[in-house]
Amino acid sequence: MKVLSIRLLVALVVGARAKDEGSYAVLHFNNEGGQFSTEGRMDPIVSPGSASTHSHGIMGGSNFDLTVSNEQLLGSKCTNAKINNDKSNYWVPGLWFQSPVNGTFKKVPLFYMNVYYKFDATNDEIKAFPPGLKIVSGDASKRSPPATGGLQLDPSQGVIQAVQWTCPMQDSNADRYPANSDGTKAGMQDPTNKGSGAGFPVVNCDGYASPLRQDIHMPSCYNPDAGLDAYQSNTAFPTAAAGGKADCPEGWTHVPHLFYEVYYNTPDFQSEWDEDGETQPFVLSNGDRTGYSSHADFIAGWDTDTLQTIIDGCNAGDAGMDTCPEIIGGVNQDDTCQIASAFPDPTEDWITDLPGNNPLSGWGV
Repeated sequence: MKVLSIRLLVALVVGARAKDEGSYAVLHFNNEGGQFSTEGRMDPIVSPGSASTHSHGIMGGSNFDLTVSNEQLLGSKCTNAKINNDKSNYWVPGLWFQSPVNGTFKKVPLFYMNVYYKFDATNDEIKAFPPGLKIVSGDASKRSPPATGGLQLDPSQGVIQAVQWTCPMQDSNADRYPANSDGTKAGMQDPTNKGSGAGFPVVNCDGYASPLRQDIHMPSCYNPDAGLDAYQSNTAFPTAAAGGKADCPEGWTHVPHLFYEVYYNTPDFQSEWDEDGETQPFVLSNGDRTGYSSHADFIAGWDTDTLQTIIDGCNAGDAGMDTCPEIIGGVNQDDTCQIASAFPDPTEDWITDLPGNNPLSGWGV
C-alpha cells in the first residue's frame, strides 16, 4: 500500500504540473512485420458504409468497420494498441512506390507507427476523448504547396499546417529538398528543421531504423455542440496564450493532442530509383505525387477512466505509456489484432493502377 500511495502521489504531482509545463506519452502498437492491423479502401468517417476513394492503413480496435458510431469500438474483442483499454482506431493513406521504368506501383510496407499523446501546457483541464469522437486532420484533396515548409498549429497565426514529412539520414546535414523550392515542382524545406518539410523529399531517407516518416498533428479542442460525428467542424487547434500555453475556446473540451508518426520501409526501394535532386518516386494512395495531401483519421474508443488516469499521471515520454504504473486494464504484450478488410488492396506485388483507380496528380502530371 505504501508503494501504491507513493506512485499515486507522483502521478498527482505530474498531472498538476502537466498543465503548466506539458508532458507526453507515446502509444506503441504491436504489428505484424510490414503490416497495419488492416488495409484497404475503408474510411468510416469520410465514406461511411461504402468503399472509400483510396486505400488506408488502420491500427487499433477490432470493431473497425465501414460504419462506426458512438461506443461501438469499446466492444472490440482485441486491439493492437499496447494499452488494452484503448480500442480506438487510427488510420492514414497508404504509400506506394511508382517504378521509374514502367510506371507500375508497389505498396511500401509499414516500418512502424507511433501516436504521441501530448498533454500540452494549458489553462484548460485536459479531458479524455468521449467514445465515438471522430477527428480528421489534413486535406486529402490538397496538391498546391502550403505557405511554408514548417508546421503552423496556432489558429491566430493564419492557415493551419499540421502535416509534414520527415527524412532521417545518416548525413544529418544533407539537403532533403531542392534549394529555394517554392513547392510547385518539389517539396519545401522546413526553415527550422533540416530533416523535415512539406511534401515528399527528393532523397533516399537512410537514417538508422528511421526511414521516410509521415507526420500528422491532430486538433485538440472539441466542440460538444457540434457533436461526435461532425468531423469537418467539431475540432480545432488551441490558440496560443500567455506563458507558453495554448487554450481552447470557451465551452469547448480540451482533449489530448495526438501526433502520428508513421515510418515506411522506403529503403526496400533504394536500388529501384536514382536520385536527381529534383524528383522522387513515391505516391500516396489517392494518387498524390506531392505528399501535400497527407492526412489522418481517428475514432475514439478509449475507456475514459483509463485515459484520464494517463492524462493526469503519466509522463512516460518516448518510453511509452505502456510503462506507466497502474494502467487500468493492463498492457497488451503481443496481440497484433489483425482485422479482416472489407475492400482489401490487390495482392499482386506490382499493379498497373492504384486501388480505386485513382489517377496521378501533382508534380509532373
